[in-house]
Amino acid sequence: MSTLVCFHAHPDDEAISTGGLMATAAAAGHRVVLVCATRGEQGEPQAGILNEGEELWERRIVELHTSCELLGAEPPHFLDYEDSGMMGEPENDNPNCFWQADHDEAVARLANILRAVDADVLTIYDDHGGYGHPDHLRVHTVGLKAAEVVGIDHVYEATINRDRVRDMMAMAADPDSDLEIEEPGVDTETFGTANSDISFEIDVKAVIDKKRDSIMAHRSQVGPDSFFLQLPPEVFAEAFGTEWFNVPGTSETGGPTRVDVLPGLER
Repeated sequence: MSTLVCFHAHPDDEAISTGGLMATAAAAGHRVVLVCATRGEQGEPQAGILNEGEELWERRIVELHTSCELLGAEPPHFLDYEDSGMMGEPENDNPNCFWQADHDEAVARLANILRAVDADVLTIYDDHGGYGHPDHLRVHTVGLKAAEVVGIDHVYEATINRDRVRDMMAMAADPDSDLEIEEPGVDTETFGTANSDISFEIDVKAVIDKKRDSIMAHRSQVGPDSFFLQLPPEVFAEAFGTEWFNVPGTSETGGPTRVDVLPGLER
């Protein structure tokens, strides 16, 4: 069996973009490891969720441990940087944030973890971080370099199918449709990756309940009236039941190849 390492920027990112892959790999007997660059200090907590004196990052660590348990992953590892906030925000200038981190030092921290767990497959983000978040951009560059340093051949970029998002938004806008999808709040011209450039897609509907539960575990970020909780099960499965991955440097694939697990996890 193989070791899958999913490298993410903040707690809850793992659930949304690779939760299905993680649960699928764990169910197949592979070792699943999560590495988080930050503890999500700049998230927006749900009203009344934190106890008196409790910091948001403290709650998010607890939530992340729960998410890992639900997905079949080991307890998370951290690179010990702080959340950089959204691009252009004052938090970008925090000398302790991931965006300001010395690149070589960040690569060394991740490489040490990859060696320690004997990683076979690594997931990062696409080259624009999905939607341009500074920490996501850093996950891409740091992850690629660390994989090169360690000698990991199987590296994949978790992404979103841009065309699929557009199609679902168009269906939701149809007056005769029962589909209720919230506007993604990003530029759908640049968000994620065009279908014709994606390398692989994985149908994760068989573990969709685990993926949904792992998203729900992040209660500080996902409130009772959240978009995720409002979706009927069948709509949730349609919206989040497929996960997409690029091979770095590859484009014009003609569309994603459907696989049960990512290459490198077969043995």
